[in-house]
Amino acid sequence: MTLVYPLNFLPDFPGWSTEFEPAFRQEYSRSASGATIGKDLGSPLWRGTWVSKNLSANLLDHWRARLEALEGVPKTYRAYPMSRCRPMLHPGSGGLPAGTLQMIHSDRKRVIVAGLTGISLSVGDMLQVGPTDLHRVMEDVSGSPTVLFEVRPHIWPGVEEGAAVTIHRPSC
Repeated sequence: MTLVYPLNFLPDFPGWSTEFEPAFRQEYSRSASGATIGKDLGSPLWRGTWVSKNLSANLLDHWRARLEALEGVPKTYRAYPMSRCRPMLHPGSGGLPAGTLQMIHSDRKRVIVAGLTGISLSVGDMLQVGPTDLHRVMEDVSGSPTVLFEVRPHIWPGVEEGAAVTIHRPSC
């Protein structure tokens, strides 16, 4: 069987994500006048930590091999917080609709999502925009998210209205 990247091995992972948060790429520098200037060096990248349960020797070797398939840094994998695979107010295993990014406000932190009829989003829920961008919901949205609501990190440059939005196992 041929390996397909990005690898998606978390659905079978025998453990839990202990951390999953954006790593902001920022720096502070001082000017000659003594003023401190903060600079953004790019959109934040998500970083996470996962911990497995105690594994038998055979299962440990299985997971070592799966991780070695990443070849260190060059290969990619799908990542998400295992605690937030679905919106909080919609637990279970039933199907969830997919949506589209209907509007991106000029500040690139507020959006309107179409197509999520009957879905309520809570602070902390996750949205996947397009194939790889992951965002956390910053305010409650009752009913269908057809009003402007904030997400973090901001919508990446280059993302346009009409992009697909996923709320079931959103990943980056």
